[in-house]
Amino acid sequence: MRASPTLLSLAAVAAVLAGCSKPASAPDQAATPTEPASAPAAPTPDQIKASLATLPAPYNAGDIENGKRRFTQCAACHTAGEGGPNMTGPNLYGIFGRKAGTAANFSYSDGLKAAGWTWDAAHIDTWITDPRAVIPGTRMSFAGLKDPKERADVIAYLKVATSAPGK
Repeated sequence: MRASPTLLSLAAVAAVLAGCSKPASAPDQAATPTEPASAPAAPTPDQIKASLATLPAPYNAGDIENGKRRFTQCAACHTAGEGGPNMTGPNLYGIFGRKAGTAANFSYSDGLKAAGWTWDAAHIDTWITDPRAVIPGTRMSFAGLKDPKERADVIAYLKVATSAPGK
């Protein structure tokens, strides 16, 4: 039995697209084999509420669905899930409470390594407003999110997406 040209074309497209979803390894990052992992369970509404309650106002009232949509700009360079790879930017899982410039297996600019702060909602807010104004010479090329409501939404989303459920 011969496969139809349409099926062969669909298979070729699927193969190409599957390859596109894999980020290229940066030369300064150690290559590690990945094992298939089951997707973590989505947090429950109560866990989301508990996570957001740990944030100060106005971030604790952020719209996480809008934040998720806005995060697509960030996802070009960052992953947010536990065990996600570093890409152009570091994986953001566990960012809240982590000292700036210290994520494992990522080569930061000297300015960010020397920043000396610990990531919290206020520091993330300032950073995503205009990273180059905060640390001139940073390699982060993001122009910034100027709208305070959108930043609050992204921070609320980040809190939920990058923390253990309810934390």
